[in-house]
Amino acid sequence: MSREYTEDAALVDELFTGAREAFEGIVTQLRSEEAARMDHAEVEAFLDEAGRGVLQRLLQSHLDLRALREEKRDAVVGSDGATRTHRRPGEGRRLMSLFGAVRATGISYEARGVGALRPLDAALNLPEELYSHGVARRLVDDAIKMSFDAAVDDLERTAGVRVPKRQAEELSRAAAADFDAFYAGRAVSAAQETDDLLVLSTDGKGVVVRREDLREATRKKAEREKKTKRKRRLSPGEKRHRKRMGTVASVYSVARWARTPEEIMGTADTAENVTPLSKRRPRPKDKRVWASLEKDADDVMDDVFREALRRDPGRRRKCLCLVDGDLEQLARVNDFAQLHGLDVELICDFVHVLEYLWGAAHCFHAVGSDAAEEWVVERALEVLRGKASDVARGMRQSATKQNVAGRRRKGVDDCARYLLNHKRYLRYDEYLAAGYPIASGVIEGACKHLVNDRLGITGARWSLAGAEAILKLRSLWASGDLDEYWRFHRSRELERNHLVRYAENPLRMAS
Repeated sequence: MSREYTEDAALVDELFTGAREAFEGIVTQLRSEEAARMDHAEVEAFLDEAGRGVLQRLLQSHLDLRALREEKRDAVVGSDGATRTHRRPGEGRRLMSLFGAVRATGISYEARGVGALRPLDAALNLPEELYSHGVARRLVDDAIKMSFDAAVDDLERTAGVRVPKRQAEELSRAAAADFDAFYAGRAVSAAQETDDLLVLSTDGKGVVVRREDLREATRKKAEREKKTKRKRRLSPGEKRHRKRMGTVASVYSVARWARTPEEIMGTADTAENVTPLSKRRPRPKDKRVWASLEKDADDVMDDVFREALRRDPGRRRKCLCLVDGDLEQLARVNDFAQLHGLDVELICDFVHVLEYLWGAAHCFHAVGSDAAEEWVVERALEVLRGKASDVARGMRQSATKQNVAGRRRKGVDDCARYLLNHKRYLRYDEYLAAGYPIASGVIEGACKHLVNDRLGITGARWSLAGAEAILKLRSLWASGDLDEYWRFHRSRELERNHLVRYAENPLRMAS
């Protein structure tokens, strides 16, 4: 190895001359009479555009300095075993940064019949594509919250960088590539050493996708319907045979919090100066939420239990799983709990119980009436006291005595059947006394803000790969992990784009 370059201070200083001149030009403009007639908004707009030009020149000057200082080696050996001894100045490659286009140059090491290697590209961790990691991150920050059209417009407006929509979609898919590896290798934090409850939950949520990305059974139904040309008007929000069902999952910790049935239903007598129940409720901690359209429900459930065990490898904490009562879901939870050797307490979401009670109430009382509300509150209190079976029998007897029959009785029978079939998961008197949560607000909220608020945009029809990428990125954002993930993603990009091509770490070759 040889060092053939001795730094010339004057030459280094010259590299930044253009940036200095651009900056001085801005200062001159701000001191001019023309600027004195501007209002503050016009000054801001001028600085926004002109300032980007200075930053672009500074970035280009830095890249040129890195190339000037690059250490020259006699040879570079690739991972293919070939030794590259021919050294020539690199022609450079274009990079679209947050401040505009720049060019990165560096020494290219070559040999006959093998690809060239540029150690400085590795030192800079240059991406394979045109757009810098900064552009990709800015685009991701927008794309997880708004449509791709809006995201590319916002990027152009705020950074002056135009990314075509198709490239924006490809950048988001590339950005999500390390999602599974990130969580699989994540260390258990010290904060997880706690006696707080460990809570799991899953739910299903559909997303409108292109026909070729529907699951096979749904696609066949869509094809049959197209042939029959049915024209019946759909109900509001209905997307017949157009949605692919995904699975939403959550894992979080929460402190125990004992309550009474009366507090839950808002019928308890409380002093005026007592803080409302909603504000006293302990907030979930270390919450992770995610969703997948590609993986089936079994794979997501397996991920849920693996996440739980990463948080509690010693299986010492009380683990709960909030469910909506779907029989397949209950069987799946039990199967994976047994597979992973984790003792899990299943709890039916009380909100689902209330929905059934309201359906039964409307068999006896008018919709929206005070009588219907009183009926629901009275029976909800009994269910919370652990008397679900008594409530089921009582409503059936009432329906019989009042001659509520046929279709009018359906709500009563559905509710009673649910209460009796799920009574082993409705021991709310025990749950409340032990301080367990009884409502799955976290997973219900995740279905809305994680999935529907972005993927349910009116008129959107997703490719499976595109929807999965956005779900992963939104999951990272909603879980508060996006910054940490991005550092991990950049390190993985360095590995797969550069380090794997060398016999030894090229970061030791370039400064």
